[in-house]
This record gives sequence, structure tokens and C-alpha cells, in this order.
Amino acid sequence: MGQKVNPNGFRLGIIRDWTSRWYDDSPVIAEKIKQDHVIRNYVQARLKREKAGIARIVIERTTKHIKINIYAARPGAVVGRKGEEINNLSQELSRITGKEVKIDVVEVMKPETEAQLIGENIAYQLENRVSFRRAIQQAMRAGAEGIRIRCAGRLGGAEIARAEQYKEGKIPLHTIRANVDYASVTAHTIAGTIGIKVWVYKGEVLVQRIDAIEEDELKRINERRGDSKSRPRDPRSKRRRRTKRS
Repeated sequence: MGQKVNPNGFRLGIIRDWTSRWYDDSPVIAEKIKQDHVIRNYVQARLKREKAGIARIVIERTTKHIKINIYAARPGAVVGRKGEEINNLSQELSRITGKEVKIDVVEVMKPETEAQLIGENIAYQLENRVSFRRAIQQAMRAGAEGIRIRCAGRLGGAEIARAEQYKEGKIPLHTIRANVDYASVTAHTIAGTIGIKVWVYKGEVLVQRIDAIEEDELKRINERRGDSKSRPRDPRSKRRRRTKRS
């Protein structure tokens, strides 16, 4: 399953957080999800000309305003001279959403290990007929423990589409505590579109939230039994019961 599923969604709630941090149980939830999609596409297209290097966009909502956290490799390109660029972007998004929009820019410390930025760099090189192996070498030098890249389409303008894959290091997709970053990007070339998938392994993350969840579950089981003073029993340990023969 780990080989097929999206690595980001596979690790949600464990070592990876959601990019839309809000909750709504009203019938308009579908409209808000669609609005988040429109916001991300607009910000990506708007800042692509500035070459800001957008790694991800996190959206938070309240009843009155929308807060957008933009993780960028070049935050100066997002802010602009004297904050002019970010103010214009806030006003444009306010007109689209009909709410007050607040934008925070967070700098990405290691852009060479961000899967989204690596994919965009490879797409740019493929569109300009440049080899993409340089981007792989930069990611490995920046501290990535493993990287895997798959390009599919009419590579090099060939008549028959094919897929090429490059892998260096290890990519443990089945290990949930492994911090694997994933992104898919499309390169628009003269011959057609080329799909690019990037996996980057950044090392293991010690999961403390799982232990906290297990402790809470044990407490709830103990409270149901009505014996809060006794030591909680681990529900995972199953003892075999011996049945007496009649």
C-alpha cells in the first residue's frame, strides 16, 4: 500500500499536518474546499512570475478572516519592495473570497530538499532542454537521505512516450515515521506534457503523538471499567484463554 498511496496523505495526523486547518460542518463546506483550491492555484500562478519558490500554502479560517501561510524559498519576492507585493496579493484575494485575508510568509531553510521545489526545478529544466540530474545532486548534497524521481511522457521530443526513473539513497514508503516528502509537477514542453513525480526522504521522525493517543485510550478504557485507581491494561496485549474440556 505504501508504494501506491500518496505519501503525504498516508502520514497525515502522525508526522504531517493538514494544509487546510479549519473545521466546518455546515452545508457550505464544499464551497470552502473549492475556495481553498482556487486560492492555492491563484497564489501559485501569481508568484510564479516572481520566482519565489513556493513549497506549500497553509490556509487557516475563522468566522471573519482567512489566514494564509506561504512557505517560500525567496520570501523577499513574495513581500516585495516595502511590502507592496504582499499588500496587493491580500487585496486581490479579499476580492475573490469576500473576506479579509492575512498573509504570513515563512522562509524555507533548505529549498534543495523540498519535493515541490525540486519538481518545479526539473520541470523548468525539461522545458528548456536541460538535464535534470543537477537538481538531484543538489538535493543529496543538501542533506536528503534519499531521492526518487520519475518522469513520464515524450522525453527529449521522442515519438513514443516513455518513463525514466532515477533513484539515489533509500525511500522507505511503508515506514510511517519516515519523513518522506512527495510532489507531482507537470512540465509543458513543445512535444507535449511531461509528468514529474518526486519523493525525498529526510530521515525518521520520533513519533510522540502515537504514545499520547495510546495513553488517552487506556485512560478511557480504565474509566469505563470504573476502576480509575488501578493500572490501565494495554488493549493490544491479548492473552489466550484456556477452555476447560467437559
